[in-house]
Amino acid sequence: MRFGHGYGRWLGGGFGPGGREHRGGWGHHERGGGRRRVFDGGELRLVLLALLEAQPRHGYDLIREIEEQTGGSYAPSPGVVYPTLTMLDEMGHIDEVKEEGARKRYAITDAGRAHLTEKRGEVDALLERLSRMGQEEGRTGAAPIKRAMMGLGMALRDTLGAARGREDLVHDVAAILDEAARKIERLEK
Repeated sequence: MRFGHGYGRWLGGGFGPGGREHRGGWGHHERGGGRRRVFDGGELRLVLLALLEAQPRHGYDLIREIEEQTGGSYAPSPGVVYPTLTMLDEMGHIDEVKEEGARKRYAITDAGRAHLTEKRGEVDALLERLSRMGQEEGRTGAAPIKRAMMGLGMALRDTLGAARGREDLVHDVAAILDEAARKIERLEK
């Protein structure tokens, strides 16, 4: 399988070409063909702050944590998470943790903690919503497969993003995926 247009749908509705999310963009969750908002207004900011309250994280760590909490049924796109982190930084609610490497890790500030305290009822309701989504997804029986597919999608984006100009790495990834597909096909028989 070539990774071009449509590979995000093959990965279970995750991110497609250009990092766009195939589930209706940020803040949407599809089930049964319909769409409903997962987060409105500043809700994503509160969820990200709550996750950063637990521990400093990178943007992709935040996306993965939300995916995990929802059983793989929802993941905000990097195109929404990173601007939201920038906004939280500009508001003084988070600070970048200085470290080696290109990825930025963020930690909550005292102002961010105070904001969460003010909004604790709303934050708790948002986290409960994520938990309910995960429980709902877990009842479908496909949650472990969706979670694994989301992990695969993230690994592919990270690896292929770093693979520019490295044709050998692209071929190695393709060989691994081809082998996995053959093994899965043998399970059906």
